[in-house]
Amino acid sequence: MSAPLPVSVGEVYRMRRQHPCGGWEWRAYRTGADIGLECLTCARRVMLERRRFDNRAKTLISNGGG
Repeated sequence: MSAPLPVSVGEVYRMRRQHPCGGWEWRAYRTGADIGLECLTCARRVMLERRRFDNRAKTLISNGGG
């Protein structure tokens, strides 16, 4: 089993599958056992279990450091 991805609030991730609105990028707004994500296209907010997030995240787009 691999180590979980380090996730910080404000980071933007590209997911492996497209959201129904057409967006690919999501911003993390909460971290912990569950990861809170906000779609950058439609502003929909979802919560994913960390394991599910680790499987679905493809790449880190930006670290949110401004």
